[in-house]
Amino acid sequence: MSTDIDARGLACPQPVIATKKALDAMAEGVVTTFVDNLAAKENVVKFAVASGCGVSVQEQDGHYRIRITKGAPAAAQGNSAGEAAVCPAGETVYLITKDTFGHGSDDLGAILMKSFFFTVRESEPLPKAILFVNGGVRLAVAGSPVLDHLGALAAAGVTVLSCGTCLDFFGLKDQLAVGGVTNMYSILDQLAAGKAVTL
Repeated sequence: MSTDIDARGLACPQPVIATKKALDAMAEGVVTTFVDNLAAKENVVKFAVASGCGVSVQEQDGHYRIRITKGAPAAAQGNSAGEAAVCPAGETVYLITKDTFGHGSDDLGAILMKSFFFTVRESEPLPKAILFVNGGVRLAVAGSPVLDHLGALAAAGVTVLSCGTCLDFFGLKDQLAVGGVTNMYSILDQLAAGKAVTL
């Protein structure tokens, strides 16, 4: 089986996700992914190697042809087993404390947050819950740039909850567009019951 993916012009992590979907759809075979920047090339290659696939890369005029063979021995630079702990399905709880990702630039942080939720939506297993507190509640209200991703996650069974005190503080309670309203007791209960990751 052979599949070609044209991921040129796509922002990270879309080339990796498209490649993953193609590999997941076959028992064995070849996926050829085309990308047009070094970061995308490196990310796709790292993913393929970590997945136990054989990889070869051809470069021409800043474009990369990545040939990934599923069922072949992994490339020599494969990652070490146990490098990252994998959380069982339904255990991860994300606590989102602001509407941007990281520190340094709010504009960049907004782009990264959108990319984060896109990746969460496309990854498996899905988290158990996503909890919004403080400025993070802005992501769950009307006009949020990640509303589509949150809606899809909620529809897939992920619990999406926003702090009621926080919504009231920012005057946003009547603008909540996805998920429900919660309180600190419930937030603490969710965090204690799952594998908590704070952003």
